[in-house]
Amino acid sequence: MSSISVSPVAGHIGADIDGVDLSQPLPAESVQQIKQALHRHKVVFFRGQQLDHATQIAFARQFGELTYAHPHDDTPPADFPQIFTIDPQRFEERYGSGFREEYRKRQYSYFDGWHTDVTAAVNPPAGSILRAEVAPEIGGDTQWTNLVAAYQGLSAPLRAFVDTLRAEHRYGGAREFGADSAYAKRIESNLLVAVHPVVRVHPETGERALFVNPGFTSHLVGLTAAESRRVLDLLYAEITRPEYTVRFRWEPGHVAFWDNRATAHLAPRDLEHLDVARTLHRVTLIGEVPVGPDGRESELVHGRPFTADRVASLSGAV
Repeated sequence: MSSISVSPVAGHIGADIDGVDLSQPLPAESVQQIKQALHRHKVVFFRGQQLDHATQIAFARQFGELTYAHPHDDTPPADFPQIFTIDPQRFEERYGSGFREEYRKRQYSYFDGWHTDVTAAVNPPAGSILRAEVAPEIGGDTQWTNLVAAYQGLSAPLRAFVDTLRAEHRYGGAREFGADSAYAKRIESNLLVAVHPVVRVHPETGERALFVNPGFTSHLVGLTAAESRRVLDLLYAEITRPEYTVRFRWEPGHVAFWDNRATAHLAPRDLEHLDVARTLHRVTLIGEVPVGPDGRESELVHGRPFTADRVASLSGAV
């Protein structure tokens, strides 16, 4: 019998899972219990695990196939192309000392701003698994929000309205960039653009979730610019309501596993003035093409699906 225990940690989202060693192959019953907990709680947390790149990848593969590290990363760890390492020092070494400030302006950040991962792809990741290698003693928490609860919190007339809408999601283009920025050049030479339903029907639970986020959604299709801004601002205010969120304090060995189809998350914004180190490693599950309440699928506008293949070229890289 499985010894797994699931303990909710907030009213709408998040649960701790105990009694499982993620470094070892899991019995089918345990995999199913974790899936059920993920579907119910949207993000689940495992504390004090002993994982390296290989065992993190092996754990994740029990839940689906993995993507390449990131559409715009050309330096994953040797022999582990699925690993995306989140470390501001690494980004600055790669793209220059102005990287963090540029990302604050553009909202392209790996570590700043509410977003759902890589929604500019026509098939955004189904889920992500993030583990902490180095965590600061203070600061550096991550927050998640439940996009199903946010949808359900809307009035019936507003739900009916947003059910009909579609939105463009964009990674690169139509934003202000510094011409000499290495990372800007890389983004622009590997443009990702897709049109998704504003309300996504979860392929496994059937739940409806708001599927817009300030990090990647550029505008609502068919509305004027002013209308689009106002409607999106309303939806962003809804998805970031505190009652729909959970906050996680990282320690080395902690792992978070979230459903990218039903959540958005906020990376820490309290570390810029602190001289601390923070290193985490992420793998992502290949996702399916979203479907709206009307049965229409998302549309690819630019780029290619986000899969196990490396998608970014070296154009503009340094």
